[in-house]
Amino acid sequence: MTIRIAMWSGPRNLSTAMMYAFAARGDCAVTDEPFYAAYLATTGFDHPMRAEVLASQPRDPGAVRLTGAAPGGAALWYQKHMTQHMLPQMPLDWMDDCRHAFLIRHPVRVVASYVRKRESPDMAELGFARQRALFERIAARTGRVPPVVDSGDIRAAPEPMLRALCAALDIPFTERMLHWPAGPKAFDGVWAPVWYQSVHASSGFDAAEGPLPVLSGDYARLAEGAMADYTALSSHRLRGV
Repeated sequence: MTIRIAMWSGPRNLSTAMMYAFAARGDCAVTDEPFYAAYLATTGFDHPMRAEVLASQPRDPGAVRLTGAAPGGAALWYQKHMTQHMLPQMPLDWMDDCRHAFLIRHPVRVVASYVRKRESPDMAELGFARQRALFERIAARTGRVPPVVDSGDIRAAPEPMLRALCAALDIPFTERMLHWPAGPKAFDGVWAPVWYQSVHASSGFDAAEGPLPVLSGDYARLAEGAMADYTALSSHRLRGV
């Protein structure tokens, strides 16, 4: 039986490194942001490599396949989802066949990282409110709180945090998750040349982060506007084992 893991993240949340960690297990297929093209087609946003993204995935969200057997018949199927992609009209019925987890990051760090790639984002593009809404939906439907991991905690203590996450998902931990080969991956989304340069240079999780960066003006207001949603999810975050 395939175990499907839906990881819900906003942008610049260590989400690609986490995808690489699961792919490195050896028993896990991965899918990279399957609703990205549908999101761009619906919103009309002019993201980098827009034409290439639209050509690489279904533009109809109903045509995205996330159930059934994992690609290649793998025992685990890790699905990397961006919360901002899940617009109200996106289908959610497939979610009942997944185990869910949430990857969070402090809003100041998210904004500081995101604006290096795309200037002047709005709050919806950062995905915090949608992430909280999806978290509450899953908790209500399943009757239990889904696991939450903070990217800062993972960078500070990768093995304990990955052990805790695997335990919460009821899958075995393997030390293979701590390292992966540097460079692009065959399963990367077509947008990888724009967004994945740092993780392509890595072969494991980066060291612990330093002090929070300093934001000002609109960027500071964006981060402040996301704090309530981040704090609500952070109150449930896992501790390492």
